[in-house]
Amino acid sequence: MRDTEGVLLPGFSPKTASSGKPANAAAIAALSPIDVPTQAELNRMYDVVLLGGRVVNPETGLDREGLNVAISGGTIELVTDREVKGRRTIDARGLVVAPGFIDNLSYDPNPLGVWTKLADGVTSNIAMHGGTASPEKWYSYYSRIRTPLNFGASFFYTQARNRLEIGRYEPANPVQGELLAEQAERALNEGALGISFSLEYVPGIGPSEIVPLMRLAYEYNVPVYFHARYSDMEEPGTNLEAIQELIGYAEKTGASVHVDHINSTGGTFSMKQSLDMLAEAREKGLDLTACTYPYDYWGTYLNSARFDEGWQQRFRITYNDLQIAGTPERLTEPTFKEYRRQGKLAVAYAIPEQDIVDSLSSPFVMIGSDAILEPGLNNHPRASGTFARTIGLYSREHAVLPLIDAVGKMTLLPARRLEKQAPSLRRKGRLARGMDADIVIFDYESIRDRSTVEKPDLPSQGIRYVLVGGKIALDGNGMHKSVPVGQPIRSEFVRYEGAAGLLELNQEKEKSFVPIVSYRGEDYVDLAVLQAFGSTPSREEPGGDWRLQQGAGRSRNVPEAGAAGPGLRELMLERGHRLKWEEGSAELLSIGDRDYVGLETLGRLGIALARSVGGWTASVPQ
Repeated sequence: MRDTEGVLLPGFSPKTASSGKPANAAAIAALSPIDVPTQAELNRMYDVVLLGGRVVNPETGLDREGLNVAISGGTIELVTDREVKGRRTIDARGLVVAPGFIDNLSYDPNPLGVWTKLADGVTSNIAMHGGTASPEKWYSYYSRIRTPLNFGASFFYTQARNRLEIGRYEPANPVQGELLAEQAERALNEGALGISFSLEYVPGIGPSEIVPLMRLAYEYNVPVYFHARYSDMEEPGTNLEAIQELIGYAEKTGASVHVDHINSTGGTFSMKQSLDMLAEAREKGLDLTACTYPYDYWGTYLNSARFDEGWQQRFRITYNDLQIAGTPERLTEPTFKEYRRQGKLAVAYAIPEQDIVDSLSSPFVMIGSDAILEPGLNNHPRASGTFARTIGLYSREHAVLPLIDAVGKMTLLPARRLEKQAPSLRRKGRLARGMDADIVIFDYESIRDRSTVEKPDLPSQGIRYVLVGGKIALDGNGMHKSVPVGQPIRSEFVRYEGAAGLLELNQEKEKSFVPIVSYRGEDYVDLAVLQAFGSTPSREEPGGDWRLQQGAGRSRNVPEAGAAGPGLRELMLERGHRLKWEEGSAELLSIGDRDYVGLETLGRLGIALARSVGGWTASVPQ
């Protein structure tokens, strides 16, 4: 458990984006100190050393030139301005060294598409728009065929629904709904990172199907990704109704919600209003995020419900605004009908440029490509160029956001969105000691996308090196297809299996005991114990953080509230609840409807602890 909270991107202004240079570098360095190696660390020989680069770490605000990064065994060992030695060195002077990009809105890591992803700086390909109804088989398959990218997936509700042969415009009946909920729970226990719905493509899915799975997602502490129900502002059914529907599910269940590609669904023609609705809900404590891609045209299959009757009016386009991906062909009414019958993917020139700018400017909107290149190349160019385009076009050329913000939207934000139950993601999306050595090195002055609608397979330019797990997968010699080192990214769940000991409370002439809960190598006790020490934890808002009111009278009875401990096999979850006090804060562990505080935190609060035969002893001050 972590006792510190990373603050995203402090001290930056959009005015710095045109040059890409760090603003107030001295202040940022003070906020984000680099490693000061010991002599033993300086004497070590590391596997790989990146020399003299401009290192960007969005979690701490570090953006500094002339740093060295030492890597061994797939882990970042040092980020320092001191000289270090490596068996292999890479001259990164004049280049940006950043965490590898995380594409959280991708699809299955097929053997063709992973390579243009890699060339775009992506090191983790996560299929949260789509995914699989059978995670055990999915993870086994992609582990077996080997891939250069780390990989993960959601429970894909549409696929599970299709297996039951439920029509896209039909609701599931109660028996089918119960079966689908059982499949979803099994999928989470098999490693699925969350649950994904595509409401616009399957209009028959309604609240009776969604709410039970939202409650399941809350129980398991995983997010729900939504392709929202509407993509336009024409009545009936507008973007604002679509966003309100998703906010309503979050309010009703407490589950985390992510809005897929808000630039093309839920925000087109209404971006500022849609973002304001989400921001207002976030201020009320709801966990809502969204993603966007840096193109003013979307693309999907012509035989989807998106192209049902009235699409021209809804999307404010004509047949000529559609182009078959992978070709220069614009459509007419006859060719539209033929290609719709074939199920071709078409690009639609239908997104206002200002919607892209506004979505990129939002602090809770991250980058997701919504594509991966497939055989036949009938793909949107975002499959190959999303990440380089974000930096090259919108950071460097259009100065919409500073480089560190752009990098944060492609690394830290997607990692944080999924990491609560996926521990491997806590080591990704950052560039610091102890993090995984998933790294992209690029030339800020030349990075750009090259893929086009006609040629969606063209790799991005300006990305010089990509390392995955410390292995060099791309360098000046091209892609190293003999080094498939990608690892699975899965949800992991810990359940309570009984007390790990007892905490003995010495209260004047009386003693009481509360069970100790062990979680990932750390010990916790029920938060109510703090009342025995004259401190009263109170909720700042329902289901949110706790504020410690110190100096209250002691209670001899409150510890008994947690004396029985959790129920066997209850999920032990990191919901992000925190205990705050005047001098600091600490993350709590959640089990059922109760929160637990680490023994280490008790020590930080000045409570004396001593090891005992059965666990620990805490002496209550007289």
